[in-house]
Amino acid sequence: MASLYVVPTPIGNLGDLTERARRVLSEVDFIAAEDTRVTIKLLNHLGLKKPLVSYFEYNSRMKGDVIGDRIANGENCALVTDAGTPAISDPGADLVALCTERGITVTALPGACAVTTALAVSGLPTGRFCFEGFLAMNKKSRRAHLDALRQETRTMVFYEAPHKLPATLADLTQTFGDRRVAVCRELTKLHEEVLRLTLTEACAHFAQTPPRGEFVLVVEGAPAQSDSMGTLDQAVEKAMAYMEQGVSARDAVRQAASHMGHARNAIYQELIRRIDEGE
Repeated sequence: MASLYVVPTPIGNLGDLTERARRVLSEVDFIAAEDTRVTIKLLNHLGLKKPLVSYFEYNSRMKGDVIGDRIANGENCALVTDAGTPAISDPGADLVALCTERGITVTALPGACAVTTALAVSGLPTGRFCFEGFLAMNKKSRRAHLDALRQETRTMVFYEAPHKLPATLADLTQTFGDRRVAVCRELTKLHEEVLRLTLTEACAHFAQTPPRGEFVLVVEGAPAQSDSMGTLDQAVEKAMAYMEQGVSARDAVRQAASHMGHARNAIYQELIRRIDEGE
């Protein structure tokens, strides 16, 4: 029976394409590509000519059945994205699911992936991590996503576009406080850059330096609850420190509660008492 092959493509450096990926691309009957224009450039570099089928987020439902039918009828297909591993924060996941539901064999090749590349150079703990992809544009959904991660102790990985980076760094700082972050730009490309900063330092840096290129953000997780628990006085002092940085009282209390392990109400009541008494 024919198969679907999940084939990673370089995230910047064409030399990162594996020999196995070259062989599969040369042997399959057709290729399902996120953007056929990008894939044609890769095929030209490899000296290959293959039939291409466009497969991306907005046509995945319709094209998925067509691709599945072709594989079921005996044609081998390679699934590629513009860069990196298909099905990771990518509509290719839907095609893989469709094929598995139909009993079609799916074979994934190892290869380039921005998530693991960024983690490897971040300098942050990598034993446990979670990949969060792109944050939503909708403010309510974005806030809900970040709020759900306040107590996440694993290292977190986010993707971000340059025009949204300053706002995202501000949101991460407001939610998590001043944690460590590795800001990875243009990984494997000529102008690759990895900045290992705190979130507030990253905000200040990109306020002065306009972001360019594609970014991966690797953010330090929350300290384990047993290690982060401080006294109520320490939690209130942390909340007051956030307020001095311009954070609202509500968000300052929320951040202090996240870091120090005390109930928000207890911190808020003590904070208000201090403010009323002029401490």
